[in-house]
Amino acid sequence: MNIDIPEGKHPIEYVWGDMVPGIGMAAANFSLSVYSHTTLGLREFEAARLRIAQINGCMFCLDWRTDRDGQKVEEEFADAVTEWRTADAFDERTRLAAEYAERYALDHHNLDDEFWTRMTAHYSQVEIVELSMSIGSWLAFGRLNHVLGLDAVCVLPTG
Repeated sequence: MNIDIPEGKHPIEYVWGDMVPGIGMAAANFSLSVYSHTTLGLREFEAARLRIAQINGCMFCLDWRTDRDGQKVEEEFADAVTEWRTADAFDERTRLAAEYAERYALDHHNLDDEFWTRMTAHYSQVEIVELSMSIGSWLAFGRLNHVLGLDAVCVLPTG
């Protein structure tokens, strides 16, 4: 880990809450809002989220699977996200979500008219803004956790 955590303190709670409470709690609330208030389908949501996790290298994010009323994507889904260009399991919205996440993270200056034509053919303006904010959240906070080494100490909730 790249941040010193006092003995007995939970690393995530300490860094996000105790160290920078004004920023950390706002960031945590934004991060939670992405999951709590999404209108996106589970597959496109997870395609974008997992593509960002793969790019960031965040161990916790790579292990996480979003649960919607007891439904999660299949185990093979993460491998399909890696191969989003050719994955048979993806409809066009899911494929576009993975593509958008990758280009948003790695090549945002080249989101050209051709891309936006395809995107607006499959997503409403509201969905595009929601997906953009979600991707921004995952990119920022997954990368922050990985860079500080917090992703190695995050624990998936049980139950």
